[in-house]
Amino acid sequence: MNKISIIVESILAAGIVALFILFFTVNPWAKKGSADVEAQGDLLPIAVVNTDSILTHYTLAVESSDKLQAQYEESMVKLDTKAKAFQKEYETFQQDVLNFQKKVEANAFLSRERAESEQAKLQKKEQQLMAKQQELENLRQKLSNDFMAQQAALTQQLQDSVQAYLRELNADGHYHLILNDAVLMNKVAGYDITEEVVDALNARYTK
Repeated sequence: MNKISIIVESILAAGIVALFILFFTVNPWAKKGSADVEAQGDLLPIAVVNTDSILTHYTLAVESSDKLQAQYEESMVKLDTKAKAFQKEYETFQQDVLNFQKKVEANAFLSRERAESEQAKLQKKEQQLMAKQQELENLRQKLSNDFMAQQAALTQQLQDSVQAYLRELNADGHYHLILNDAVLMNKVAGYDITEEVVDALNARYTK
């Protein structure tokens, strides 16, 4: 389901965008006691990361997204199978109700007790079908809630992974700011460390 993949990637991207903007706007590892910002050559101590590229090339993000999508699709297939079985059962019940009404109109029952017994069976079947319908609705809601919870957990996992690496990368306070390029009006060559971040994250993940 492409729509599911788009939703997952959008949520993951939003989480990591917030991470870069909020977590690194004020750099907790910046060297203390330095009033001036020291540039190395013509570059300021600033780094830029493309979060879309991280999501596209970070093995953990790709595999986790694919796994989550596959699990959701499998659950929906099972739910669809149950829904189709319910629909057939309901259609059979509707036909039984029509047949009962025709018998009543034709005075086809041998006794009133026989008609009442048949009516009681139909009423019981109706209650059973209503209960099954509610179960299906509850299951659909549960699957949706579980999917959203898994999305949130995956987003947190990726945030933790990226944050941990960036802490290590900037442990010496070299970068005063690490920004997501989505917040930039234009790009300047030399500041983008996306490839380095992706390579490092993938190396850590495969260990």
